[in-house]
Amino acid sequence: MILKMLTHISRVLVGLLFIYSGFVKLIDPIGSQYKFEEYFSAGVLNLEFLIPFALPFSILLIVTELVLGIMLLVGYKPKLTVWSLFGLNLIFLFLTWYSYTYNKVTDCGCFGDALKLTPKETFYKNVVFMVFIVILIIGVKHIKPLVSNKFASLTTFSSVFLSLIITYYVLQHLPIIDFRAYSIGTDIAKGMEYPEDSDELPPIHDFEIGTDDGDKLEEMLAKEKAMLIIIFELQKADMEGIPVISEVAKKAKEQGYEIYVLSADSMLYDENELNSFKEKYDMYYAFGTCDGTALKTVIRANPGIVTVKKGIISGKWNWTDADDVEL
Repeated sequence: MILKMLTHISRVLVGLLFIYSGFVKLIDPIGSQYKFEEYFSAGVLNLEFLIPFALPFSILLIVTELVLGIMLLVGYKPKLTVWSLFGLNLIFLFLTWYSYTYNKVTDCGCFGDALKLTPKETFYKNVVFMVFIVILIIGVKHIKPLVSNKFASLTTFSSVFLSLIITYYVLQHLPIIDFRAYSIGTDIAKGMEYPEDSDELPPIHDFEIGTDDGDKLEEMLAKEKAMLIIIFELQKADMEGIPVISEVAKKAKEQGYEIYVLSADSMLYDENELNSFKEKYDMYYAFGTCDGTALKTVIRANPGIVTVKKGIISGKWNWTDADDVEL
């Protein structure tokens, strides 16, 4: 009787946790891609040959995590589900132990940008949930389909299908929900203020518009209307999007917007290369350097468009949605 009760409690807790964890990453799979790239880098796991596959890995992990949580709640293939959860959590345990022990990755990205945990907190969270998963393994005979086997299987396969549709949509556009520090409505200046009585970095840091004439960030924040064109790395950019964004910038300029192009690309340090780029795409605007991680946090698009009005972020668009830009 006690085992049955513990199994049901564990079923709900583990199921909901995996669904939540999967969902907050599902709406921003590129964020998980960046996290995989960080883990694969030379300074962490030294698996750089896997970096080109970071996005497929992130999509596979996200969909698996979310679907396993749903399978557990609806009772679809209990043995397969609980042992899969055990294996997945074992991987999470290793990665979070590694982060905690060697301080290599300070944020594992377990809950995307929705909930930040320290490596220590994340590791012990996984230890606790491993206990619940072991209970599920022991009491697997008590996990029955919620309504019927047909309902459980239909729910499972539907969740896989819907997850892939959402992933495709987000990759073509932008995250459905933006948990990051640069969400629409954010006052950038306030986001850069340090918390009182704390040494923690403010939500917005390492953000600048570095030019030969100095940082133009304050100048941009004072503008009535400003547009930021983000091209964080030229080699990885969707090059077909740059002419599209150039046309949007022209329209914005005509309506009184000040245009700033931000990048972490080495192109900005080569005058000939930069002038060639400006001429090719008819983009004679202020070009400024900025930290690549900051730019990836600003917008999950390369290239992307951000409008700022009196220092407040008023709009964000992937280049694929250039026709929807509101000026």
